[in-house]
Amino acid sequence: MIFKNFKFLDKKISWTNFLISLISILIAVAFYTILERKILSYIQIRMGPNKVGFLGILQPFSDAIKLFNKYILLTEMMNFLLASSAPSLSFFFSLILISIIPFYFYSNFDNLFSMIVFMMISGLSVYTILMIGWASNSKYAGMGATRSMAQMISYEVSLFILILFVTLMSNSYQMSQISVSQNYISFFWGNLIILLMWLISCLAEVNRSPFDFAEGESELVSGFNVEFMGGWFALIFLAEYSNMLILSFISVTMFFYSIFSMNSVIPMILLSSSLLWVRASFPRFRYDLLMLLSWKMILPFSIIYFPLSMMIYSISI
Repeated sequence: MIFKNFKFLDKKISWTNFLISLISILIAVAFYTILERKILSYIQIRMGPNKVGFLGILQPFSDAIKLFNKYILLTEMMNFLLASSAPSLSFFFSLILISIIPFYFYSNFDNLFSMIVFMMISGLSVYTILMIGWASNSKYAGMGATRSMAQMISYEVSLFILILFVTLMSNSYQMSQISVSQNYISFFWGNLIILLMWLISCLAEVNRSPFDFAEGESELVSGFNVEFMGGWFALIFLAEYSNMLILSFISVTMFFYSIFSMNSVIPMILLSSSLLWVRASFPRFRYDLLMLLSWKMILPFSIIYFPLSMMIYSISI
């Protein structure tokens, strides 16, 4: 009976920790958007949001209230069931990933195969974009969804090979074990090329500039979400930015200091800020160059680099 009570208490603490981390990530996403607008405005020599609250710090909450209060207009040919469920499903997949991240003093639901869970859930996010583009019944949305799916599937191949590289270096699929294995030296040292390919693949995976072909305004009129407005658009927007923060967490866990150490705060800030800085520094790629970068440069190099690095690592041991 005593052990049952301890198990119940342990489950209760796990769910409490998950809710705390969930609320923290959602608040971080809100301020992450204002950080992007501030960085872009200072790079472009303008002020940015500065009216709502002190220095515009409450602007994200004003935008959220405005979006969720907007009237959702349904087109005649739209599939209402898929159109209403796909944005929520996209946001739900991004929230699930929060549970497998090992934080500073606890781990929510980190298990022996958390990296495999991450690969599975990130692969499922492709289907939500397909649902959003198909449910709109618009040619612009369909073209944007098709381009986004081809882009995400192409870069997921190289992304998973790079994840396999890190898991073999740490001899575990568990994120907390990957962090612990870097207590003496981080995987960042000696693997700068792998880190660069990982960051490029992450940008392409979340459809961020310069790889934002799913939302090419000059070609596709905002792409797959052209028919979505109000709360639907806000959920898609939240899913994109929460995925950026989650990928920053996972990148720190894979390549930098242990996530259980306070030394991981600086790499986390630098990585999440660099994802925003890239948008103001690089123009959008051509789509054929994007595919060439994936299939003819990143993927072959990662396949060649992978056995060589493992051979050197085994000899050093």
